[in-house]
Amino acid sequence: MKTGAKNSPAMFALGMLAMMIPSQAFSAFYSYYYVEKLGLGLGLATIARTVFLVWDAVNQPLIGYWSDRTDTKYGRRRPWIAAAAPLFMLSFILVFSAPSGLSESGLFWWLLFALIFYEAVATVIWVNYGALFPELYQDHALRAKASAVQQGFQIVALLIGSAATPLLFDALGFGGMSVAYALLFGVLMFWFLRSVEENEEARRAPPLPLRAAFRATLSNQPFWLFNIANSFAQTVNGLLSSMIPFYAKYVLRIPDAQVTVLLASIFVSVIPLVAVWYRIVKRMDPVKAWRLSLLAYGVSVVPLWFGQSLWTGVAAGVCVGFGLAGFLVTPPIVAGMIIDLDFAQTGSRREGVYTAVSGFITRSSGLISAVAFWIVGMLFGYESGDNPGPNPETTFRTLISAVPFGLIAVSVVVSQFVKLGEDAGQA
Repeated sequence: MKTGAKNSPAMFALGMLAMMIPSQAFSAFYSYYYVEKLGLGLGLATIARTVFLVWDAVNQPLIGYWSDRTDTKYGRRRPWIAAAAPLFMLSFILVFSAPSGLSESGLFWWLLFALIFYEAVATVIWVNYGALFPELYQDHALRAKASAVQQGFQIVALLIGSAATPLLFDALGFGGMSVAYALLFGVLMFWFLRSVEENEEARRAPPLPLRAAFRATLSNQPFWLFNIANSFAQTVNGLLSSMIPFYAKYVLRIPDAQVTVLLASIFVSVIPLVAVWYRIVKRMDPVKAWRLSLLAYGVSVVPLWFGQSLWTGVAAGVCVGFGLAGFLVTPPIVAGMIIDLDFAQTGSRREGVYTAVSGFITRSSGLISAVAFWIVGMLFGYESGDNPGPNPETTFRTLISAVPFGLIAVSVVVSQFVKLGEDAGQA
């Protein structure tokens, strides 16, 4: 493998920056756009989300398998990313460009088509990008550094995708915002593809046949437990992002223009805290550091319940930043350990299959998030922006604090059963 600037952690992290800016804008604002702004019923929005997750269950593992078996002079992963990038740009624009004058059923079908298209091409990029991490960085210390740099870039992307988005759609409309982010994605992804070269040794490792590849993956107990724990915590990421606009409106009662300040409080605080977690990971067994990050994340969402104004919301957001930083840094390192142990046992590197199946498990968080929104909405009478019910404040306090706390409690319990050995990740 060539080293230097071409495969440096910073160059690799460009891919994260490219993907996460539009992805964060999508996860944080597509529900707000369709339910609050366009008036789509919460039940129909939940159905659309569920259908596209079923589609995701079909395409994601197959994309990982095909990626592992791809062999071109440009590598296994990069050709897939290059082919999917322009389609991703188009799909993102379609999500936020629903035609005016659609009936509620027409709006539902537009959302469903846009979600399926968006998820298909996003899956191709995420699976292949994620598979590159354990291939390029196979030393524990280097992985810790690369993960910290990658998550630093991710936080910048989360900040842009969250805090800048309200400003953009206020100035340009949702359609104009989507075009701006799509163009930014294209520039950054092109730079990433020119800056990363794949590991030749990983490409030469013989792939397993389809049935054997999935049998070995599905029988890996630490892999399953690790990803189940992560899926509940990942749900919290999605809930926090998507509920912030509602929380700002109904709980803190601040105007849309101040949502940027609230979002910035979370993501700006995460940037220096990523460095703190990098130092923690360097000094601890990675699995223990991961468990600690889950515990910190659970505690950090509690103050959100007590928000009353912009500034109490900002203070709560800073608390969330510490837990979020830990959860961003630690999982990639543990995932790399699991893949390395599998390679030692099978003699086959299957980063694509593992990344795809992992992605499917953790993306079930989208369904958990949608169902939680639907159930809590029904309990408190929230249906849409046109009919928020008698107590929207409690609805969104519950969704942004109580529900996340319960979900992370499940993650913490499940994480205790992940056993990889204290020295498994050492170089």
